[in-house]
Amino acid sequence: MANRSRVEAVVSLFVTVHPHELPSLLHAFTCFFFLLSAYFVILPLRDEGAISLGLGKLPGLFMASLALTFIAAPASTYIFSLSHLSKGKALVLMHRFFGASLIFFFILYSASSMTPSHYFAKGVSRWPLSYDTKQKASGENINFLYSKSLESQGWCYMSLRISFFLWVALLNLVSISATWARVIDSMNSESGSRLIGFVGAGATLGQLCGSLLAVAMAQLGPYLLLFAALLMELAARSSIGIGQDETHEPQELSSTSESVSQSVEHNFEPVNRLTASSMKHKFSAMLDGLQLILASTYLLHVCCFMWLTAVVSSFFYFQKAAVVAEAVANALDRRRMFAQVNSFTAVFILIGQLTLTGQILTSAGVTAAICAAPVISFANMTTIAIWPTWIMVAISETLRKVLNYVLTRPGREVLFTVVTRDEKYKAKVCMDVLVQRLGDAAAAGIYKILQGSLNKGPSAIALCALPVCFAWIITAFSLGRRQAHLAKSQALDQ
Repeated sequence: MANRSRVEAVVSLFVTVHPHELPSLLHAFTCFFFLLSAYFVILPLRDEGAISLGLGKLPGLFMASLALTFIAAPASTYIFSLSHLSKGKALVLMHRFFGASLIFFFILYSASSMTPSHYFAKGVSRWPLSYDTKQKASGENINFLYSKSLESQGWCYMSLRISFFLWVALLNLVSISATWARVIDSMNSESGSRLIGFVGAGATLGQLCGSLLAVAMAQLGPYLLLFAALLMELAARSSIGIGQDETHEPQELSSTSESVSQSVEHNFEPVNRLTASSMKHKFSAMLDGLQLILASTYLLHVCCFMWLTAVVSSFFYFQKAAVVAEAVANALDRRRMFAQVNSFTAVFILIGQLTLTGQILTSAGVTAAICAAPVISFANMTTIAIWPTWIMVAISETLRKVLNYVLTRPGREVLFTVVTRDEKYKAKVCMDVLVQRLGDAAAAGIYKILQGSLNKGPSAIALCALPVCFAWIITAFSLGRRQAHLAKSQALDQ
């Protein structure tokens, strides 16, 4: 009890927490810490690998990621629809599955024609494209040189990096979305406004530690996959305690027992029916999520907001990739640069989440929070259109990420505190995975047309993104007002 009192006193310095909320809050904090640590340990490896395939292939990778999502989304929704598997156990299995997949990728690298150390530290240590950055080479020439270099590396080099890029992107979306669904299921609008910032701080602290580890251990290359797999196992163990406290769980079960029993009766297949219909049920569970979205104008509004968020974020990603490709010629240095930028950004995000997120969400409200990133993105795109330099792109990306994770992302999670339990697990996971990938694919297609076919530069691309940013602002403002209205209605009903 004394140790718990001390922990509660420390947590209370950053967030207002009730005693019965503390265990679940700490488990959510540590789960996101390990989850994001694992992701950011291997993220520089993924980004460097994607750039080494050629900038012209980035839009294609985003399109392929969308196709993979259409396979993975029904499977993840199906897991949370199993009547004999609790939501907590389903989340544990999901984290362990992705952890095992990282070990599998390490085995693939080891079994390839190049050993892991040779593959990442020696054999492919140099940028596969050699050209004078002072010369204004065209995008077509760059892509041609890339393709010639890739042909010399062989199909194993290309297939491993392509598959790794796609799988890490899927891990990021599915595992984080499922964990957030579990977290917000244990909260209402009021507690979510207070506590989500602290939970997000756990994720940001994980980003910081994972990025610093990636900087320090960049020379280990794919051996980092084994370390990330261990972190995923720790995330799985931490997720067990999310939503388990002395007061919320019985209330949750009593208030939702009727809806859950109806869901089991009408939507879930009996456990002993292990036939071909099980595969069919994976897609029916996905259809349930889509039907819930289509039946709710509120969820459709959230989908629009998330789609616009993904489009703008992908535009910034392509700009950043182009800047790093031109500025850094060494593969190891690129990995270190990605990790250093991630860790630098995480410091500001962590400070903001521990000091500002909860206060702004409770005082200014969700509307101000989810409008922050769209407004700053509009200003950033305007600035890049005027001064299209790598320094301005780096500053704009940092500002956008800080505001997004300090305010807009926590505010987006609060949006789901006013929906039903089925909508949290079925519709939300479907939205987080599919809508995100649809936005990425749309941005990839637009970017490829602007840069490849029309030969537009950074200034023109930034100008084309301004209408999207403006639509994002309008959508965020309208959605925030609607969430506040629904939260008040629920409070009056209680």
